[in-house]
Amino acid sequence: MKYMKLGSRPDDFHSDGNNIRFVTAELEADIVISVADVKFYLHKFPLLSKSSRLQKLIAAKNEENNEIDIPDIPGGPAAFEICAKFCYGMIVTLNAYNVIAARCAAEYLEMHDSIEKGNLIYKIDVFLSSSVLRAWKDSIIVLQTTKSLLPWAENLKVVSQCINSLASKASIDPSEVDWSYTYNMKKIASDNGIDVHWNGVRKQQSVPSDWWVEDLCDLEVDLYKRVILAIKAKGLVSNDVIGEALKAYAYRRLPGFQKGRVMTAGINAPKVQTILETIICLLPTEPGSVSCSFLFNLLRTAHLLECEGICKKELIMRIGSQLHEASVSDLLFPATTGEIAHDVDLVLSIVEEFVMLDNDIAQTNPEDLEEVVEIKSPIFVSPNSKVAVTKLVDGYLAEIAKDPNLPLSKFIRLAKMVSAASRPVHDTLYQAIDKYLKEHPLLTKSERKEICALMDCKKLTTEARIHAIQNEYLPLRVVVQVLFFEQMGALAGCATELPENGRPLFLHENAASYGSSRSSVTTNTRDGWGSVPNSLKPVSLACSGGERHNGCNDADKNCDHKGNSKVKGILMPKKIMNKLWSSKVGENSSSDMSESPDSTTLESKSVHSRNTRHSVS
Repeated sequence: MKYMKLGSRPDDFHSDGNNIRFVTAELEADIVISVADVKFYLHKFPLLSKSSRLQKLIAAKNEENNEIDIPDIPGGPAAFEICAKFCYGMIVTLNAYNVIAARCAAEYLEMHDSIEKGNLIYKIDVFLSSSVLRAWKDSIIVLQTTKSLLPWAENLKVVSQCINSLASKASIDPSEVDWSYTYNMKKIASDNGIDVHWNGVRKQQSVPSDWWVEDLCDLEVDLYKRVILAIKAKGLVSNDVIGEALKAYAYRRLPGFQKGRVMTAGINAPKVQTILETIICLLPTEPGSVSCSFLFNLLRTAHLLECEGICKKELIMRIGSQLHEASVSDLLFPATTGEIAHDVDLVLSIVEEFVMLDNDIAQTNPEDLEEVVEIKSPIFVSPNSKVAVTKLVDGYLAEIAKDPNLPLSKFIRLAKMVSAASRPVHDTLYQAIDKYLKEHPLLTKSERKEICALMDCKKLTTEARIHAIQNEYLPLRVVVQVLFFEQMGALAGCATELPENGRPLFLHENAASYGSSRSSVTTNTRDGWGSVPNSLKPVSLACSGGERHNGCNDADKNCDHKGNSKVKGILMPKKIMNKLWSSKVGENSSSDMSESPDSTTLESKSVHSRNTRHSVS
């Protein structure tokens, strides 16, 4: 730390322990100056020779009254004592902690060069410009001390000088940094096990571009904001580094922020809200300058503090533009009101922002495209980002579907917000629907049909289709559609390889185990379709001739040896098939069958298969 000594006379100031300060001298004190609750017994001559203000105050007093009260002097008794010692020519040590208080007190006492050349104001200004403000950490300390000296420090331009000094140092090339700084964000080479010596010569470690980030976290939020704005105004620091600085400040100033759960108990909520709003307004405008997870942590904090207004809307817009980087855990905002577990409305607003960005650019005229790209990154509407967001939404739906209080309308609205074209596979969506149906068994028939209409059976994988066929929670019409598309896929796979008689033959590898698996359907479907048992392995299809199964004859070649039915190569459990055929016979006019053209096709194909195909295992 830089310091400066003024004067040569020994310090003769003393105290009696009762807030009285005096100078040991041959002459008796002839003036008493009260500063706050401290009385200074001093001599007029040394003071009058340096301070124009004291000259005026003393001149206004009569000879009988020798006491002057100056309660409003900046810096209080400590700052006045420095000025008084300077007047007596005593040794005074100035440093980063007391120099601004002394400067403001000297200004109050009008200790200019017009009274005496080389007065205190001049000496302090030289010390500040030539020493203190040239040191990185001293500049931070000086700026912190100005907090209690307003508006004097502001009017004297001391605050702006400190801010400009810090901004200039933070903006220089890191290779030119030759002063000490605090840096614990990343381990240096030696901490990472990298040898810093080579042939006995110590390697010079490079200075990271964000070397200044941690030291500025010591500043209060209002001063921090001004320093960051000054750094951004110079335009020499990248947005990524600015983003790192804001992240470090959030970690330091918001308890629990780094772990994604800000502590709300026992905190000064207005102060935390001010810090949060400041960080949000300082975020760089360039997309990707801060991570999506950091933005979600900010939004989660704002959500817990119940912050509303422009800052929260700004966060939603920023997250919407980077939503493809998010994970499902990022979207799990706890609900602050009601019985629902998660705040789905907040997620809806975020996804809606992404969709709006997509629509805005999609509706842009070709001649305006270049201008739009400069404002909004093309990644917002790229096919990959759309697919990523759709996967994110489906995964989120699968997570919140377990909430028994989740309204069906919100589930459907969120699922429909993303483009169907960006959902090439519907397995995760089916998983979400399956979980919702299990957790909401009281849904009406129309509600079940409505939620299942979100799913395209053609876009289910074989594993998902096999689970869907076994799923008792799905409407019968959906099961029929799944069967139909599974058979269409099977026919397409066999179209290029036929036996000698030209008729495709179907073979199931685990007929016995698959046929008997229906007995445990309830357990399997309740546990979730993601863990399909061995008995529900994907269907194997053979397109070559073979022997007829020993346990079946021509009359029952659509049955396995345990009595389970086969539909186009899929071995159907008896329970499902009984339900299917009884529904067909007893409810020919029912909506489940009559509304599905696929079921009619399946029926005709099944009859045809009974008359034309051999079952081989």
